Amino acid sequence: MRHDDPAVAQLQHWQDSGGRWRVLTRGTDTVVITLLTCDTGEEVDRLTGTGADLLAYLGERNSSEDDDPAAADDSARRPQPAARDRDTTGRPRNARPRDALGRPLRPGATGVPTMPEDLDLTPADALQQAQRLLDDGLPFHAHEVLEAAWKAAPDDERELWRGLAQLAVGLTHARRGNTTGATRLLQRSAERINAYEHHAPHGIAAGRLCAWACEQAERIRGNPHAGNVAMPRLTT
Repeated sequence: MRHDDPAVAQLQHWQDSGGRWRVLTRGTDTVVITLLTCDTGEEVDRLTGTGADLLAYLGERNSSEDDDPAAADDSARRPQPAARDRDTTGRPRNARPRDALGRPLRPGATGVPTMPEDLDLTPADALQQAQRLLDDGLPFHAHEVLEAAWKAAPDDERELWRGLAQLAVGLTHARRGNTTGATRLLQRSAERINAYEHHAPHGIAAGRLCAWACEQAERIRGNPHAGNVAMPRLTT
């Protein structure tokens, strides 16, 4: 149920969309909260709220990872942490089931398999696999591929791959209906990708992707029904 307090409702919507949050400062009647992406924990926005409803909703929690005090009475029924999940080849993966857009599901639910955490691909293979996932309507999974490429990239390419990963995360938030997160991340991705417009490696269509991301950010801004975005082509 959505809360009547706008700040509480915004925080609930952010977390329901798969995002994370963390309290930055807490006063007697004012709290400042940073809204973070679900994966890398990058700040997307800040929420400043006042009033008893928001403080009561937060309780003693300082982040979305803290247990909700309202659920404390159910702690005895909570399942014990599962052993580290691995795929059929023995590679580690996130044991928490997720839906097609990367939103966490209850333990034991049937989810969509995520990518291995130690994914190791060549740039060409990463672009090909990310494109296939985008075309299949799985931007969250495409971001996992692009994030792995970003972490493995040489210094002179890292910001480009980071921008591509942010683009995929922005698309994920758009599909989830989180227009604020989608707009901010698409804008940030455009800024990073634009720096490579005239010298992008691996056939990456930097100029076209930058223009596309800016156009989609403007189209999505404040429009909760604009989330069904057509997926872009990553290469020329």
